[in-house]
Amino acid sequence: MPEKRKRHTAEFKAKVALEALKGLKTMTELASNFQVHPTQISQWKRQAADGLPGVFQGSSARPESSVEAITAPLYEQIGRLQMELGWLKKKARPLG
Repeated sequence: MPEKRKRHTAEFKAKVALEALKGLKTMTELASNFQVHPTQISQWKRQAADGLPGVFQGSSARPESSVEAITAPLYEQIGRLQMELGWLKKKARPLG
């Protein structure tokens, strides 16, 4: 019977990634200590290193989604739906 996937908490991932970033132990040592595959530890370490600069930016420096970025896909969908409606009206005229 196949084993169920383990779901690790964010705190556990952060703890393992921090240990990996310290570099005091090898990946295989960390893997055996935390019972996680070394590849997974490498991925968590990379994610932690990539996200680390964002920690020091502060809340005011977060990029806010612009109104145009939100509304552009909606206008595209409206256009598609209007085209479909026009096509259906045109095809439905001969039927009744």
